[in-house]
Amino acid sequence: MPAFEVPDQFKPAAPVAATPSRQKVERLEAFMRGCEQADIPTTHTSGPGSYARTVHIKAGVIATGKVHATEHVLMLTKGRALIVTDGGAYEAEAPHQCVCAPGTKKAVLALSDCEITNVHANADDCRDLSRLEASLIEPGALPAPQMSEALQ
Repeated sequence: MPAFEVPDQFKPAAPVAATPSRQKVERLEAFMRGCEQADIPTTHTSGPGSYARTVHIKAGVIATGKVHATEHVLMLTKGRALIVTDGGAYEAEAPHQCVCAPGTKKAVLALSDCEITNVHANADDCRDLSRLEASLIEPGALPAPQMSEALQ
């Protein structure tokens, strides 16, 4: 998941009004890949019929997500974030949840420390992360680099 810390002068004072496209979010991600990366700890949880991936994003960090091949639930369980999708941008505060359509590309600006969980159906109760990602992530998506340090 590409991510970097946003310098104060670029942080929005209010939600973005323009409706972005997936291509715009992908251009943002391409730019971010050239920046020093922030650490995004990730936890994985499996239960009967479900798989959940939780990312922990520090305040001031912008992160982009993988393109999911299936409909799933996104839950903001901690913090406040500006969430940008193909359909627009909005500010959300925990607790917040929404259903994401297949093929959606998201970017998130953490306005405070955030925890965001994507919950996916997992009918065969697979616990192999490589197999899960192969079935849940759109083919051709670039692997997300492991982040190490925030941009100053």
